[in-house]
Amino acid sequence: MYNNEALTDDDRAQMLDIIGVKSIDELYASIPNEARMTSLDLSEGSDEISAQKNLKKIAKMNNSDYLCFLGGGAKKRFVPSVIADVASRFEFLSCYTPYQAEISQGSLRVMYEFQSVICSLVNQDVSNASVYDGATACAEAILMASRLTKKRKAFVSDKINPNYMEVIKTYLWANDIELIVGDDTDEAELCAKLYQTPNKFGELSDMPQKNAQELIIACVDLMSCVLYEPPKADITVGDVQSFGIGLNFGGAYAGFIACKDEYKRQLPGRISGKTVDKNGKVAYCLTLQAREQHIRREKATSNICSNQALVAFMANLYARKLGKDGLLKVANASYNNAHNLAKKLAELGFEVENKEFFDEFTVNVGCSDKFLAFMKEKNILAGLKLDSERILVSVSELNDDIEIDEYIKAAQNLSLIRIAH
Repeated sequence: MYNNEALTDDDRAQMLDIIGVKSIDELYASIPNEARMTSLDLSEGSDEISAQKNLKKIAKMNNSDYLCFLGGGAKKRFVPSVIADVASRFEFLSCYTPYQAEISQGSLRVMYEFQSVICSLVNQDVSNASVYDGATACAEAILMASRLTKKRKAFVSDKINPNYMEVIKTYLWANDIELIVGDDTDEAELCAKLYQTPNKFGELSDMPQKNAQELIIACVDLMSCVLYEPPKADITVGDVQSFGIGLNFGGAYAGFIACKDEYKRQLPGRISGKTVDKNGKVAYCLTLQAREQHIRREKATSNICSNQALVAFMANLYARKLGKDGLLKVANASYNNAHNLAKKLAELGFEVENKEFFDEFTVNVGCSDKFLAFMKEKNILAGLKLDSERILVSVSELNDDIEIDEYIKAAQNLSLIRIAH
């Protein structure tokens, strides 16, 4: 029976005796002293009214009025209010995972719709119901390719998002798959070649040359697939953050993996299917469940045991709210705004390095740190630092002519004198 009485010294002594240690200090002896927290340094408790006033005072210290030109994997886009309104309904905003999936017809339906949206955008046959994020999708796709080809070596373009690369390295190391990183390779016996378009510099990339048995994995920006023909890859992966998901301090986001029909049984995560019940009515089910909870562990395609259902649902809502015409307007506005800003920066004397790009581009500003710091003083988050001289500038439909003019006006003060190192 549960006992809600406070833990006593005798209780602690008994627990330590069972564990086989004499004291709390001995229990934590393996933790270095510099890593230990000696005190939580908490203030005295306060009533709710005082706590709210204090929190509002702290919140006012935040500056949220910056013009944002940040990207590199997460972009500030307009999110229609209807998305949060619908997604926050109790039917969807729940900690419940439908282990008896078929009784959750609503959840399965929105998973199926999400998969359909992804397949339509990236021109693939099958998609899963999402994975954790774009980085996870890249890594899981390589493991998927390794299972399909029985090869233990993979190539990844050195122009992929560096955060994605770190996750890939961890996954492949843990699975004893050799990683080759570079511009391209003629290496034989590969399970896959993974590249990103647009890449970490914003450049639209060509698909690498495919050899005999290896699979081509394309990591794409979903919004770019609205405007450009998606790559004809064997497996297509990416993140849905640009589809109605706020920046949210870095998450939660959702990734996707889509592939040709012949590879579907190696897709990790969940796949929702559409069928009919015994009465001929439309019904939804978890069509493939190749995960540890359903089959023998060694046969599981991944240790991803669920999916980012709520985030995927929000991305689905975004696509359905905007529709084909709305998505085209967003993509075109992003493209036009980005190329407008790039042109004006080039006219100021800054070197824009991209030949072909969608809504992100690399510009040499002389000294990245000084440029970004100066622009921030003008309330402009001007881009992401790539190295000591170059930054990645990301532009969305929100960065209209007024915001671009403010960016150029501030940058103009730096254009006549290229900032010294």
